[in-house]
Amino acid sequence: MASRSYSNLLDLASGQTPTFGREKRRFSRVATVAGVLSALDDENTSSVGSDAPSSLSQERLIIVGNQLPLRAHRRDSGGWNFSWDEDSLLFQLKDGVGEDVEIIYVGCIKEEIDLEEQDDVAQTLLETFKCVPAFIPCELFSKYYHGFCKQQLWPLFHYMLPLSPELGGRFDRSLWQAYVSVNKIFADKVMEVISPEDDFVWVHDYHLMVLPTFLRKRFNRVKLGFFLHSPFPSSEIYRTLPIRDDLLRALLNSDLIGFHTFDYARHFLSCCSRMLGISYQSKRGYIGLEYYGRTVTIKILPVGIHINQLQSVLDLPETVSRVSQLQDRFKGQTVLLGVDDMDIFKGISLKLLAMEQLLSQHPEKHGKVVLVQIANPARGRGKDVKDVRSETHATVKRINETFGSEGYDPVVLIDSPLKFYERIAYYVIAECCLVTAVRDGMNLIPYEYIISRQGNNKLDEILGLHLSDQKMSMLVVSEFIGCSPSLSGAIRVNPWNVDAVAEAMDSALMISKIEKQLRHEKHYKYVSTHDVAYWARSFLQDLDRACRDHMRRRCWGIGFGLGFRVIALDPNFRKLSIEHIVSAYKRTKSRVILLDYDGTMILPNSISTIPSPETVAILKSLCRDEKNVVFLVSGKDRETLSQWFSSCHKLGIAAEHGYFVRSRQDAEWETCLSVTDFDWKQTAEPVMKLYMETTDGSTIETKESAIVWNYQFADPDFGSCQAKELLDHLESVLANEPVSVKSGQHIVEVKPQGVNKGIVAERLLSGMREGGALPDFVLCIGDDRSDEEMFEVIMSAVEGPSLSPVAEVFACTVGQKPSNAKYYLEDTTEILRMLQGLANASELAAASTANKQASQTISGSG
Repeated sequence: MASRSYSNLLDLASGQTPTFGREKRRFSRVATVAGVLSALDDENTSSVGSDAPSSLSQERLIIVGNQLPLRAHRRDSGGWNFSWDEDSLLFQLKDGVGEDVEIIYVGCIKEEIDLEEQDDVAQTLLETFKCVPAFIPCELFSKYYHGFCKQQLWPLFHYMLPLSPELGGRFDRSLWQAYVSVNKIFADKVMEVISPEDDFVWVHDYHLMVLPTFLRKRFNRVKLGFFLHSPFPSSEIYRTLPIRDDLLRALLNSDLIGFHTFDYARHFLSCCSRMLGISYQSKRGYIGLEYYGRTVTIKILPVGIHINQLQSVLDLPETVSRVSQLQDRFKGQTVLLGVDDMDIFKGISLKLLAMEQLLSQHPEKHGKVVLVQIANPARGRGKDVKDVRSETHATVKRINETFGSEGYDPVVLIDSPLKFYERIAYYVIAECCLVTAVRDGMNLIPYEYIISRQGNNKLDEILGLHLSDQKMSMLVVSEFIGCSPSLSGAIRVNPWNVDAVAEAMDSALMISKIEKQLRHEKHYKYVSTHDVAYWARSFLQDLDRACRDHMRRRCWGIGFGLGFRVIALDPNFRKLSIEHIVSAYKRTKSRVILLDYDGTMILPNSISTIPSPETVAILKSLCRDEKNVVFLVSGKDRETLSQWFSSCHKLGIAAEHGYFVRSRQDAEWETCLSVTDFDWKQTAEPVMKLYMETTDGSTIETKESAIVWNYQFADPDFGSCQAKELLDHLESVLANEPVSVKSGQHIVEVKPQGVNKGIVAERLLSGMREGGALPDFVLCIGDDRSDEEMFEVIMSAVEGPSLSPVAEVFACTVGQKPSNAKYYLEDTTEILRMLQGLANASELAAASTANKQASQTISGSG
C-alpha cells in the first residue's frame, strides 16, 4: 500500500522483491588491520575491473553498518557469549528480505576483543551468525567514531557550524584520516565475503560514507546501495566541510542513495549541483543523477519500526505489571511523555521551558498534569553532553520547586537506562507524546508510542477500556524531525518557539476524544503498513532495479584517491585513436567534416570565445584540401562567425544551429527552413526579460532566428528552478506559435520548429549525393545535447544511399558520457591535436602531389 506522505520513487508495484540466493561457503579467517591510512593509501590496491570472473552464481545480501546487530557477554570462565540484538535496525530489516535469504553482516563489535581472541571470535561469528567483525584498534576507533563521526560529521549534519572549538570542534585532518582508514578496513572485510557480480551490498549511515568508493574501486560493477539515517544539511551548511567533494563523490559511487525525507534528498541534490556541477532529472517517478554514464538513483522513504517485536513486548507479563504500577502512581493525573537522548539536538531544555510556561499560564493544571521525561544516555561524549545534563537537572529542580507540592512533582526526570518494556509501559499510560528535537534524523519514538497506545486486551483491562472503546493518542512533534511529514495528524511545532510548544501542549490536553481517536486511527494505519519490513523490501526492490543494466555496460575506473569514479558506457563507445582516423583520412578521397564550435573548438565556459590563431590555421589547412568539405555548425549568429573565420574562404558555416547556411565565403546565406513570421519574438522576449531581471547573473541573447535565456552565471539552484518555470511559461504563451521551446546546458531557447543541427548534416549529405559525390569519410564532432541530432543523422546515414558503401564514419563527442556518438576525445586540446593530425596529412599529401607534378614537368621539358 502506497503512502500518501511519500511515494516509492521506483514504482514498487512492479516486480517482486529481489531474491538473494543462499549458498554456504567458508570464509578466510579475519585479519586485523591497525594504523591510520590516508585517502591515497588505497592506490596500489589491485582493482578488479568490469570483466572480473564471478566465483558464485547466486546472489546474497551483505549489510554493512558501524556495529554488528549482536550483544556480547564475557563468560566468567573465559571466552564470549554472543546473541542477536533484536533492537538493532540492521537485524530487524531482515524481515523485509525473506527468511530464505542469506544475509551477511559486516561491522564492529561494541566490546573490545583481545588481539589473541580475535581470530577465534571472527570464525565463531561467521559460522554461527554469518557476521564478519571489523576489529578496530581502540585509539583508531576513538578518532574515527568519537572524533570524526561524533565531533565533526554528526554536529554538522545537524546544522551546527564549528564556529569555535567548543561547538563541535574545528576540522582535524588526523581524524579524517582515521575515518578513511576505518572505512578502508570495512572495505577489506567486505572483500573477504563478496561475490562481486552477484551479491548486493547495503551500506548504512554516515559512519561509512566513503566506503562506496573503496568498494567501487575494487569491483566496478558492484551492486551497491547506501542509506543515510541522519539529516543531510543544506548546501550552505555542508559546503563548510573541507572534504565536502570527497564525501559527495564517494556517495555517488553507490547505485542507490536513500534518505528519510525529501528535504534531506533535496539538500544532497543541491550540494551535487553547486559543488560538482551535477544536475538531476526526475523520470517516470524516480530521481536520477547522471554520473559518468552511471545513473545514481535517489530514494526517499522513511524507515519504520518492527511491529511484531513491539507487540510481543506489550504482551509480556513484566509490561502488564509495570503498566499497572504506573497507572496507580499517576492516578488522577494526565501524563505527558518525552523520550529523548541526552544531547544538544533533542531540545529537552526547550521542552521543559514550555512545560514551565504551561504551568505558569494555567494554574488549574497544577497537580493534574505531569511531564515524564525519559533521558536516554547520549551516544557521544564531551562538554556539550555534560552541559545539557546539568541544564536539564537544574531546570527540572526549578520547576518542581516552583509548581510542585507534597506528593506531586510536575516533572519526573528519568536519567538512567530503562529496559525496553519499562519504556513501553510509559508509552501505554501517556495521553500525549512530545518529541521536540531541534534537529533529528528519523526519530521512531512517535511510531513506538502509536503502536503502544493501540495496546492489547490485557492492557485495555488495566486501563479500564472496553472492547468497544476506540483507542486514542496525541502527538506534539517538531517540524525538524524526519518522521514529522508522515504524521499528518500530529500537532507540529517549532521547538525554538517556547510559547507555541506550550500552546500545543495545552491543545493536546483539551482536544476532544473523537478528534484524538481519529488522529490515532490515521497514524496507526500509516505506521502499521509502513514498518521496517516494508522499508527494507522497498529499498531492495529499487536497488535491484537500479543495478539491472550493470552487465550490458562497459566499465572502467578513473581518478585518484577518493576522487575515483567509474565510467559506464555503451560497449561500442570508445576513445578515438588519432592514428586510426589519420590512416582512414589518408585512404579516402571524398571527405565531410562537421565541427561544433563552443565546447569543441574552444574550452567550455571560456570567457573569451574568439578562436585562437592555431584553430583558424587548422581550419584553413583542412579547407585547402580539395577532397574535403568542411562545415562549422554553431549556435552563434552568422555575423560573428563570418568575422571570426573571414580568412577561411572555403569553410562552410551553419549559424544559429543550422537556420542560416553558407557553403563558402563567396556564397549567399540560405535558410534551411522557410520562416517568414517572427512575431512570436514580441511575446517571448518580454517574458524572458522578466526572468532575466529576477534572476541575478542571467542574460538574454537575441539572434535573428532565436532568443536564448542563459543562466550560466546565476545561482545554480535558483537558475535551474527559474529555467523550469520559464520553460513552462513560454510553452504556455507560445502554444499556438510555430516554434519549439527547449532547455539545454544553462539555457532556455525559443527557435522555429524543425531547426536543429541534424538538418545541416542531412542537407549536406543529400546535396553531395545529388552532385554525384558519395563521401567515403565523415567526421562529426560536438560536445552537448544540440549536437546529438547531428550524430544521429550521421550514424543513420551509414546504412543509407548518402554515403559510399565503404565509408569510414567517425561521430565523436567531447568527454566520456552517454551519447549517440561512437567515439570520444577527452577535451578541446585532444580535438585540436587530432584535427592538426588531419591537417598535417593534407599538407603532406599536397606537398607530395606538388613534388610529383614538378618531377613530371622537369622530365617533360627534358
